[in-house]
Amino acid sequence: MINTGVIGYGYWGPNIVRNFVSNENLNVVKVSDIAEDRLKLLSANYPDIKAETEAESILNDPDIELVAIITSTSTHFKLAKQALLNGKHIFVEKPFTATVAEAEELIEIAEKKGLLIMVDHTFLFTGAVRKMKELVESGELGSLYYYDSVRVNLGLFQYDANVIWDLAPHDLSIMNFLNKDIKPVSVNAVGADHIGKGFEDVAYLTVKCENNFIGHFHANWLSPVKVRKTLVAGDKKMLVWDDLEADEKIKIYNKRVEEVQEKSEFYKLQVKYHSGDILVPVVEMTEALKLEAAHLVDCIQNKTKPINGGLEGLQVVKILEASDISLRNGGKEVKL
Repeated sequence: MINTGVIGYGYWGPNIVRNFVSNENLNVVKVSDIAEDRLKLLSANYPDIKAETEAESILNDPDIELVAIITSTSTHFKLAKQALLNGKHIFVEKPFTATVAEAEELIEIAEKKGLLIMVDHTFLFTGAVRKMKELVESGELGSLYYYDSVRVNLGLFQYDANVIWDLAPHDLSIMNFLNKDIKPVSVNAVGADHIGKGFEDVAYLTVKCENNFIGHFHANWLSPVKVRKTLVAGDKKMLVWDDLEADEKIKIYNKRVEEVQEKSEFYKLQVKYHSGDILVPVVEMTEALKLEAAHLVDCIQNKTKPINGGLEGLQVVKILEASDISLRNGGKEVKL
């Protein structure tokens, strides 16, 4: 078994601990949190796990092989670096780090020490995203045109990050996962701080990629309704993923532009469309974190690269960092 320590038992920590405990190859021996009430909750649910107020108790424990860092983004680098230097694998909540330089340094340390980095891009393990990956790799959608997502709700406001850093990493990681051969080349971002907390609470992010592929992301903490909807279009078929749907999460539309002919005498384009059936595929409903924990164990035991490793985390942070520059410059395009 892999002796594991978890730093952070706030909003997301309990989900991590629950899934790690349920994995027969992970032995959660310690959990730390600065809040006493969170540790009381931990002890009530898991009396055999040692509760600690200091993260150093986990970072400096020679028996712990894996450290899960489930804390605010601004703390990730310091905790992750200490864990790696102490010879421990790390599992880090998204986004990976607060800057590109931090991510690159952690990746370099891990490579030198032969340690694993996994970034908690949980959505990559959902049945819906895995089905989307299958459709892309099979060629059913054809060559992809765009990834367009809306991820909005009322709250939860973060105290140390804007809405792009909070919500967009989910979809950025999915877009990069689906399009590993398509490299992002530039970023534009616009947004506004309506509440006066110093961070944008509504924002629109556009990522231009190679091969004329484009990603667009609407992130919003001020929506009266919760929406989690994504459109992915190819030159053969298109799909809609609605994550709030209980049963029909993905719908595949046999629709496309079939022919475009220039009619120079009319100075306009003539477009022919194809419209066919709508298919609703079966999507596996296994909890994503359970599958992610199993992938983590497999990668550690077999020394293989995870689908959500340090480099994948770095890709997302590069876009996030560029989005901050664009926001500060009125939506100016920022090259990656």
